[in-house]
Amino acid sequence: MRFDSRGLVSTYISDWMPLGDVTRQSVAGYVGGGYNAGYLDRIDKLTFATEAKSTLSATLTAGVFELAGMANSGVAGYFSGGLDVSARSNRIDKIAFPADTKTALSATLSGGVWYLAGFANSAVAGYFAGGADASSPLSRTDKITFSTDAKTTLSATLTTAVLMCEGFSNQGVGGYVCGGNDGTNYLSGIDKIAFPADTKTTLSATLSAIQGRMATFANSGVAGYNVGGTNGAQVTQIDKISFPSDTKSTISATSTVEDGSGLGNSGIAGYVAGGATATDAIQRYDFTNDAKTTITAVLTSVVSATGGFSNEGTF
Repeated sequence: MRFDSRGLVSTYISDWMPLGDVTRQSVAGYVGGGYNAGYLDRIDKLTFATEAKSTLSATLTAGVFELAGMANSGVAGYFSGGLDVSARSNRIDKIAFPADTKTALSATLSGGVWYLAGFANSAVAGYFAGGADASSPLSRTDKITFSTDAKTTLSATLTTAVLMCEGFSNQGVGGYVCGGNDGTNYLSGIDKIAFPADTKTTLSATLSAIQGRMATFANSGVAGYNVGGTNGAQVTQIDKISFPSDTKSTISATSTVEDGSGLGNSGIAGYVAGGATATDAIQRYDFTNDAKTTITAVLTSVVSATGGFSNEGTF
């Protein structure tokens, strides 16, 4: 959402626009790692104001795919987990805004993991949940406290040990972990981690299909979106979880990708970049009407199994 000379004037403030959010300026979404005939360490950046793509000079510590991302919006984004050429990774790379410089944290995940979900409560902490190690799916959630970049592990666990899950956040309220696979079956459940107590509940609402490898993003304060995916066949529907009721509806737009990265620009639009249908395309979902378009900019190459996060400014 923008609130400046180019945007809305004060008399246009509506129910979806948080009154305390009038100075927040969204910046960009980031898509890191992934797979295209090899493991990638590249980070592409989508500038929200222009919908132009650039590629950072900074790279991930190693090429990795099926990783996750989350962001301390306005400060830094974090990529973690995934599979590299040797093993499942426990590394956490940090991209500092606005310079987009990369450092590797001394803190690491509780173990090497891929197919995990990421979400964040900006200015407080980010979370990496679920995924799988070398032997089985996981139910744990690791927490990165932003003030220190230290890692702890929540006492609360996911309802089911799950990989191929995805996450999004309602800033200041809660994070959501959707769908996935328990190692045998695809799932439709949605777990919610309430901030700041980090307690877990399971929503009565479920996804429209059992599915994993979706893309997710959120219009914070309004709704989270679960886009596409697979359950052995392509899942095309897009589910919307409305805040604060946590009710599920399905929008009329559909998806043709799985394993893309979701990027949220709250108040404006969500984006899904890349995906396992061998695409470099970036789809845009307008939050005013949930309509889908494909923007002109494309990723540096066809890529899937990436991680993503957004710098939406300081909440």
